[in-house]
Order: sequence, then structure tokens, then C-alpha cells
Amino acid sequence: MDTTNLPKTRKEAQDKGAKYYFTGEPCKHGHIAPRKTKGVCVECLKVEWEKANTTRAEYFREYNKSNAGQQAKRKYYEANKDAVIARAQARTDEDKRRYKKTHKVNNPDMYKEMTSLRRRRFRDATPKWLTATHKMEIRLKYRLAIELSRITGERHAVDHIIPLVNDFVCGLHVPWNLQVLTQKDNLAKYNHLVDTPQIT
Repeated sequence: MDTTNLPKTRKEAQDKGAKYYFTGEPCKHGHIAPRKTKGVCVECLKVEWEKANTTRAEYFREYNKSNAGQQAKRKYYEANKDAVIARAQARTDEDKRRYKKTHKVNNPDMYKEMTSLRRRRFRDATPKWLTATHKMEIRLKYRLAIELSRITGERHAVDHIIPLVNDFVCGLHVPWNLQVLTQKDNLAKYNHLVDTPQIT
């Protein structure tokens, strides 16, 4: 965050309606960083978020392990693995592409709304205090997924460890909440907090 144009005091920030101000003085935890007009410094917020994030992640991992619906799906899949795989393989890539294209042509409003919603979720989940380095780290995660897909021949995707949208918790679009998974693992994880094999 560029601090040169930020107000120097909380009062000045409140008068201007600014969300942040920068005094140049360390906060009570020793961070020299911009501060929120209605709160603490952004570095303190980041530390608190990371601490809470760890606790939340552990809680929801345990919740997902005990979740009856997920267990039932896994049980069914294990019992009928061959049939499930056979059905999936019977649907060729060409069939899937044809269906998706037809569906998209017949439902343009729905796809437009879905795209808009996805963009809005990413925008809302991306903090304004991300630095250029953080943004570069995010781009590198996506580049890594593309390269791994090319090298291994198996599709890879960037996954949010704590989902951006979930019934219980919403994660942020930040480098430390991203991991590269195979497409298969990412689809299996879906929108849940689960232990997944982490490539990066």
C-alpha cells in the first residue's frame, strides 16, 4: 500500500472519509504500517487473521471428518468405485464439450450471472492491503498450475485452502490461502475444508 498520500492521523482520516491513515510511528506491537481508521494496523490484522485462520482450519477439518453427508458420499464411492469411474469415462470429452456449449448457448444469462458472481467473490475476498509481492505470489501459483499441467499431462488447479464462499467460513484470496492441487483432488475437495495433498 502506498503510504505517501494517506492521512497522517486518525482524525484527519475520519474527516476525509479515508479507510486508512499512516503515522510513521510503530504500533504497540512494533509494526510500522498503515492503520485502519476504525481499527488497528494492517500488520496486526494480518497476524490475527493468520492465527485465527489456523484455529478455524483445524476446527473445520475435524468437522468435515465427522460430517455424515461427506462420509456417505465417500462410502458410496468406495463401494461402487468401478461403476462410478465407468460412467464418468463413458462421457467422453467431446460429449462434455458439446453439452456445455449447447447449455451455454441456451442459457447465456445464467452464465453471465455466474461469471459476474465469481468475479465479485474474488474481488470481495482480495484485501486492499495486499502488496505487489503478494500479488506476484498469487500469479506464480496460477503459473505453477499451468506448468504442472503441461509437464505432467494431468490438469492442475489453484485451490483456496479456506474456501472463498462456505456456509461456515469465508477465506481470503491471498497467497497463504492458495495451494496447487491436481484437478481430481480439487474437485474431490469441492468447497470444503479438508486435508489435501499440498503441492505448494
